[in-house]
Amino acid sequence: MSNPPQIRYISDCFIKSQHASEELKKPFYLTPWDLVMLSTNYIQRGLLYAKPQAADEQEDFIKTLLERLKHSLSVTLVHFYPLAGRLVTKKNENPPSCLIFVDCSNSPGAKFIHAALDMTISDILSPTDVPSIVQLFFDHDRALNHDGHTMPLLSIQVTELKDGIFVGCSTNHCIVDGVSYWHFFNTWSEIFQAQGNNISITRPPIHKRWFPDGVGPILNLPFTHQDEFLSRFEAPKLRERIFHFSSESIAKLKAKANEEPNTSEISSFQSLSALLWRCITRARCLPHDQRTNFKLFINNRSRMEPPLSNDYFGNSVFAMSVVTTAGELLEHSLGWGAWKLHEVVVNYNDKVVRDWIDSWLQSPVITQHARSFDPYSVTMGSSPRFNMYGNEFGMGKALALRSGYANKYDGKISSFPGYEGGSIDLEVCLVPDSMRALETDEEFMDVVSLSHQLH
Repeated sequence: MSNPPQIRYISDCFIKSQHASEELKKPFYLTPWDLVMLSTNYIQRGLLYAKPQAADEQEDFIKTLLERLKHSLSVTLVHFYPLAGRLVTKKNENPPSCLIFVDCSNSPGAKFIHAALDMTISDILSPTDVPSIVQLFFDHDRALNHDGHTMPLLSIQVTELKDGIFVGCSTNHCIVDGVSYWHFFNTWSEIFQAQGNNISITRPPIHKRWFPDGVGPILNLPFTHQDEFLSRFEAPKLRERIFHFSSESIAKLKAKANEEPNTSEISSFQSLSALLWRCITRARCLPHDQRTNFKLFINNRSRMEPPLSNDYFGNSVFAMSVVTTAGELLEHSLGWGAWKLHEVVVNYNDKVVRDWIDSWLQSPVITQHARSFDPYSVTMGSSPRFNMYGNEFGMGKALALRSGYANKYDGKISSFPGYEGGSIDLEVCLVPDSMRALETDEEFMDVVSLSHQLH
């Protein structure tokens, strides 16, 4: 058997903000929402584009594309300047503690990598499971956010395939959550398409940090050494598969979920989440009395009083859990599980957000997958509401979205908008035995649709 193709790294460089501003000289302080991410991975998402048909005839196609991507990135970093910085720790003796913040000026900038791979779009999209080579479309493989002291906070890798281009973006999760990540990506696309320097962007990011009254911006962590709050997590061997759900299929599922508790309040996404929780729990063959929880990441911005703008740049997300036993979840209807998820979402408000912040300030905790991983839980991240397919870089609409190794473990699901409007793609990571069982689960596979990418 011939050796599989290898990624070839052709060049890399650093990109700085096109204009230096006074803001760059000030420390960019981190909030509790940001600091809690220090021991998790970067966010790695990317889009796969078809090379324009004329590209092969244009010798300078890739050269021109790379130049335009770099230039538009430097303009975008004027607005999103913390992404070109580095993390810095200032240690205090009395009491022993540390302050971690972003130094926006003393840094080489964001990294830009050009790579190539002798594979086709079909090699990436047609296998049932996402090929492991996709993990190499991103920088920062297995990096923790704390590594942003010595690594770039943002890396762009452009990987040239035989007939496609993959634009992979890896961003430090202490600086952005999903909302801010896609805000940056959308703005970069907007600036790329406008092709100028003095571009007025649609949604300028808001860099004013949010802290409760009387708190911050300087938050000293009660740690003297990074080993007290950092741990590296290596997931077991996983299968990773994208399941597609058409808008029609989701509408039917929502109607079914609402019919059983006799309500109309359960959303499409709550219905789909409950389906995954049930079917993965069944696939795992858990004992009847085994506790299982479903973790759902919720954007705090609109829940706050007064609400934070969706343009607030940084983290403002929190994971809420719903707990039951495997037996209860499977003996009841889909609607029962969906209603439990609905209740958590509806009751998530300003008080819940502020209570969490208050308790964190009393006793700061850094999330560590290595210590908190629960093999009986299901976690839903990302959101189908994010504008992913609206990002264009002169090659038309992306064919597919894919993600890197980061923040994946048994039972982790990431939700993305599907290619067709109203559809949803779920990226599901499970150990091989559980994935095999899920693929033959009738309740689940009845709702799964054929993806456009396989037509």
